[in-house]
Amino acid sequence: MDDKYISISQLTRYIKYKIEQDVHLQEVFLRGEISNFKAHSRGHFYFTLKDEEARINAVMFASSATKVKFMPQDGMKVLISGKVSVYPANGGYQVYVNEMLEDGIGNLYIAFEQLKKKLAAEGMFDECHKKTIPRIPMHIGVVTAPTGAAIRDITSTIKRRWPMAEVILFPALVQGEFAKDSVVQQIKKADNFQLDVLIVGRGGGSIEDLWCFNEEEVARAIYQAKTPIISAVGHEVDFTIADFVSDMRAPTPTGAAEMAVPSKSDVENYVKQLDIRLHKVIQNKMTFCRERLEQIMSRPIFKDPISIYYIKEQLFSNLLDKLRYCVVSLYTLKSNQYQKVLQSIIFKNPESLIEREKNKYLMLLSKLETLSPILTMKRGYSIIRKNGEIIHSVQKIQKEDLLELEISDGKVNVEVV
Repeated sequence: MDDKYISISQLTRYIKYKIEQDVHLQEVFLRGEISNFKAHSRGHFYFTLKDEEARINAVMFASSATKVKFMPQDGMKVLISGKVSVYPANGGYQVYVNEMLEDGIGNLYIAFEQLKKKLAAEGMFDECHKKTIPRIPMHIGVVTAPTGAAIRDITSTIKRRWPMAEVILFPALVQGEFAKDSVVQQIKKADNFQLDVLIVGRGGGSIEDLWCFNEEEVARAIYQAKTPIISAVGHEVDFTIADFVSDMRAPTPTGAAEMAVPSKSDVENYVKQLDIRLHKVIQNKMTFCRERLEQIMSRPIFKDPISIYYIKEQLFSNLLDKLRYCVVSLYTLKSNQYQKVLQSIIFKNPESLIEREKNKYLMLLSKLETLSPILTMKRGYSIIRKNGEIIHSVQKIQKEDLLELEISDGKVNVEVV
């Protein structure tokens, strides 16, 4: 009865056999865009080939890869030929590429690289501008479409992990001609709501579907926002300009919700750790204070407090003795000076002091009169001046010079003949 059950490997081999027997799959020609490209160290190429609606895994072994005239890169449009088969390890079908030709790089990819290079040069992607996502946010904003899987995934994940948080939806168009203006408007609006964190994004899609998150206006709105922003655009393999400029990039909207909030168990563990650390800090503080108290209590002042009084009393006595000595010494000095003043002549015979000073004055007056030029002129002498200069020698006088003679009672002008 168990004969009807087969193993997974048997089923996979059967499907592989059926596909490889299909002549239409033995040689296929495909046009698509490369993404998730990886060049193996042994020379093999692994990548995903995609268009607007689907994708397929592809491998090109080194024997064929060495014939490619260019180095494939994400975003390149290529033409390939190969065959379709099944990879037994995961049961997935993939294309084994024999030949690859460049079909040109899409215009959107070129625009993406140009804007990325421009904003990187301005420093908008630098880590120093990234804001920290709060550990435990309570108010979370979401800029995305009001319908669709993204908002459902985000709200359900937050409710499951951290139901205490409030989620505020800022509905925006996330695809089409008017999407960029709608996203910018809602980011600016959300930035005024005092949110702890803001999630901006949408579900997966083609590069055209995600393009509004590659617009410069959206990038600058994210960069200028005061609120920490997590980008959640597309799937894990999709990268947009919004991812580079945001404070944190999530691979999916669900991943953004998980990054934005902690799980209840994580918070419980965190609180427990805080509780342990708090008790340890309090215990250490109490131990320190107890040891400090014991050190203080062991000081001599507490063992014999009266001893400090003796020291201060002795110091006071010394200072008092010094004060008394200084007062007595100063009094004695001033008393002696006072007695000397009382014994001075000015107090015993003040008239003699006046007479002595009067005689000194008369003596000085006599000396002054002896030296006075006026008394000399009264005895018949005169002062001769020529042009205001006193003449000391007859050699300085010539005939017809006008001289001025100053005698005791006036001046006379004379002419030399």
